Amino acid sequence: MSSLAMAGGADTILVSAFLLSQILYALSLGLGLFFLRLPVDWVNPSEAEGRQPEEHPYIVLFYPVLRELESTMRTTFLSLARIDYPAARYRVVAIPNANDTATVESLRRLAQEFAFLQIVEVPATTDPSWQVVWRSWDENPKAYWWHKGKRAGVRALPPKKTRQLVYAFYTLAEEMAGGEDFLVNYIDADSCPPPDHFLAASAGMRHYDVLQAQNIAGNLLSTLPASWHAFDHMAWDGFLYPHLSARGRQPFWVLGKGLFFRASDLLALGGFHPWITIEDPEVGMRFWTHGKRIGIIQNPLIEEVPSTLGHGITQRKRWVCGFFQSLAQPLKDMGMTPWQRFRARLNFGPCLSLSANAIGLPLGLWALAEWKAGVSPVPDWSLALAAFNIATFAVTLGAIYLSVWRRAKLILPQRVDRLRYLLRVNPASLVLWWLIWLVPLAIGFWMFLRDRGLVWERTVKIDANHELVRTVAGSQPAVVRLGADLPIPIPANRNLTGEPQASAGGLAL
Repeated sequence: MSSLAMAGGADTILVSAFLLSQILYALSLGLGLFFLRLPVDWVNPSEAEGRQPEEHPYIVLFYPVLRELESTMRTTFLSLARIDYPAARYRVVAIPNANDTATVESLRRLAQEFAFLQIVEVPATTDPSWQVVWRSWDENPKAYWWHKGKRAGVRALPPKKTRQLVYAFYTLAEEMAGGEDFLVNYIDADSCPPPDHFLAASAGMRHYDVLQAQNIAGNLLSTLPASWHAFDHMAWDGFLYPHLSARGRQPFWVLGKGLFFRASDLLALGGFHPWITIEDPEVGMRFWTHGKRIGIIQNPLIEEVPSTLGHGITQRKRWVCGFFQSLAQPLKDMGMTPWQRFRARLNFGPCLSLSANAIGLPLGLWALAEWKAGVSPVPDWSLALAAFNIATFAVTLGAIYLSVWRRAKLILPQRVDRLRYLLRVNPASLVLWWLIWLVPLAIGFWMFLRDRGLVWERTVKIDANHELVRTVAGSQPAVVRLGADLPIPIPANRNLTGEPQASAGGLAL
């Protein structure tokens, strides 16, 4: 083959790749614009001001942990010690696995320091105490995984966060049956809620059925990978995600931490789906399918993002696998119509198309440069599309940068530090990161095809935010919430701390 023919073939391949990339890139950007034009249902925390203690809803915060550093958990409890809410109107319940002895021992030590902390050890599913779960699922067809499919009636639930939540939720719901309905809230091991976290829930639940607090990374400058991982949350949690509230028009996901819902609502819907890698998207869409609306709490939880590429890919491959799983058969099983399933799958589009930025943008710039040099091999109409794509990308990224600048002030009050962060996540840096995103996308899809990801593969936490939270906490005492005035009695046969002990408030736990 002559060199001229080879060059012509290469040009044809390049032009075809350019045309395909620009069409797909336009669809990707158009999807982002579609979400951004949806309205946001914000929660106004000030609506809770002036209420009497008994007017606030009762809240149970679950804290699922697995092999966590004691220092990481202490940092979270320091933030919880600053919660501004009537002490008699909430509980903080850590839910480790009973066989995770190191974490259980750490929690017992922390319970001596933080009097609000209670502990429920989650036993193996062969334990008789799980009967409350099996009985509830037997009676509820909305727990569709229990009644149909290849795992119908299987009790050997995979050992992960969802199993811990299932056990703790049904156990506590049975314990509190006949009393007032309560709100469920849960956070991750490293999540640090703001002081008005519960007050925002008290205000928002008068208008919405589900509430979701935003998240922000506290260690966004620790390493370059951490800066990239933090940008994912800035661009999704802090910029695009709130538009899923949409006055109830768009199927929504929850973020797996910092959310609130009524216990009675989750009981009616069958609890958490234990056979999906992450519970977040499925349970949110199930709430939406049954008419529940979500409100967004703007004041964010501070969390820790992975400081290495490897740990970040481990986390994101699980997200991707869980997204694919949730958007497959479960959508039919929970009762969505074909149009609703299509709308639900759009939520995955921004994540799935991240790498479109890294491919479509350089090819668009190449085509425009060739056109300016007078040697463009692509059709004229495609140049207009490329110019539109680049302009849309620039405006969208500029809006994200503005949002990042404003939100990062909570973590980086100094302008110079925020500028350092923006320089780290400059467009060229992000193009590289979006190319790297192809790795967890591919692994997560492979996990979905092979039905993997059922066991909890935890994201490594290193207590990266301890200095930040301690600075915010100042000199306030750690023990500020006593348990003596808890309105709900704790049965003597319920193992809450592993062994009886006296708290600062005199309540035997």
